[in-house]
Amino acid sequence: MKYFIITFFIVVFFLPVTISAQDLKDIDEIAPFSEGLAAIRRGEQWGFINGKGDLVIPFRDDIYWDKNADTSKLDLSGVRYPMFKEGRCLISEIVEDGITVVGFMDTAGKVIIEPQFLNIYPFKDGYSTGVLFDKAYKGENEFKLKIYDLKFFDVLVDTSGHIEEYFERRHNIQMTKRRYKLPPIMAKRLVGNLVALRSEGDGWEIRKIEYQ
Repeated sequence: MKYFIITFFIVVFFLPVTISAQDLKDIDEIAPFSEGLAAIRRGEQWGFINGKGDLVIPFRDDIYWDKNADTSKLDLSGVRYPMFKEGRCLISEIVEDGITVVGFMDTAGKVIIEPQFLNIYPFKDGYSTGVLFDKAYKGENEFKLKIYDLKFFDVLVDTSGHIEEYFERRHNIQMTKRRYKLPPIMAKRLVGNLVALRSEGDGWEIRKIEYQ
């Protein structure tokens, strides 16, 4: 008598988890669609839905927005709603006495650029300019207090987070909540590899950048 052994293979497919529109209730605010996604707010958290009404990016509290934004501005002061631009949306983190720095996530909700900018323009043609905040540990003083070197630069950055160019170092940025003011961006990409730079109190300079 012959015996046959039959082996069964079970294939498991892992699919992205979404929440359908019928489960989305108690929404406080709905932003306009941009690049196929729209931000929705519940309390102080934002998530994103697609054109079918599915929640494709779950609610989270690190998405940047400003309810008092001046929408005529192009920098952070004009970000009324979270929106995707060239596949990137602003996220934020609190540092240095309650001051906000921002980075970017992609359309899957993955952090692509860690929060490190005090101010930045939206991406255009793969690039943006912003004010980079750099904090380097130097050691301790005689009272065992940690000492840091704070540096600020206007930079040209691409959508992957690579800094293409460091421009002049910035000064007179006060990193205390009482004195802090959103620093203006002194570098502006014009077109192609042309960037306009402005020194504090001076006029504009046009510079040609060689991309790395």
